[in-house]
Amino acid sequence: MIWRATLSHSLDDNSVAEFHEHGVTIIRGAFADWIETLRAGVKFNLENPGPSGRSYTGDDGGGRFLSDYCNWQRIPEYRDFIFNSPAARIGARLMQSDSVRLFHEHVLVKEAKAGVATPWHQDAPYYCVAGPKTVSLWIPLDDVPRERTLEFVAGSHRAGKLFQPQYFNGNPINEGDGLDALPDIDGNRAAYDIRGWAVAPGDAVAFDYRTIHGAPVNNSPSAQRRAFSLRLVGDGATFVRREGMATSPPFPDVALAHGDDLDIAEFPMLST
Repeated sequence: MIWRATLSHSLDDNSVAEFHEHGVTIIRGAFADWIETLRAGVKFNLENPGPSGRSYTGDDGGGRFLSDYCNWQRIPEYRDFIFNSPAARIGARLMQSDSVRLFHEHVLVKEAKAGVATPWHQDAPYYCVAGPKTVSLWIPLDDVPRERTLEFVAGSHRAGKLFQPQYFNGNPINEGDGLDALPDIDGNRAAYDIRGWAVAPGDAVAFDYRTIHGAPVNNSPSAQRRAFSLRLVGDGATFVRREGMATSPPFPDVALAHGDDLDIAEFPMLST
């Protein structure tokens, strides 16, 4: 692999160590050359949402929170980024993995005055994949100040515990799944090591699927918050079949059995 040399300007050993110790790290300027490509893809995506596209509006009647995923096969800008940007090489180094597969991409847009928070959660229990090496790259397409940015509970990926996935209204996605509800983090913030960064277009926040995270409402009267997330898996990843339970994304056409390798077209191997 050649990523150790080519990525030294944006991803150093301290960032890799932070990712493993705290479950999250910030990589400044990693995708500065790709922002216009991603903005063009997101613009098309919002004008032409996929079957999984969702729009949420807060009780105050402000702007919308828009979410969509699994559109890379129909949006060329997403494919260009996924297969030609440094994302796979960054993922390989962070995960310390010889292989990198695409799980899916996810677009999240909070319009100005969007009164919908992203609740505290872990991604892992929502997903139909699992493995010892995972990383999400959250890439802002707008300037995001600290008070409106994504936040993380540092070290939560090492707790050995998965919490119950929920809808934005707090109801569990799968009743009776045997998982505990998350504790009240906002009500006791001082008890947790909560981390977040003001970010600019081209930065990336990288985090483990098990790391607890959330984001506040976008209370700006004029600024939207667009973000493109790329979910990657490394060596040892397998398919998770949650019989009788919903996953997000659902991947209804994937016929893999529980524990199968992800060696199918929906989860392509990426070049590192």
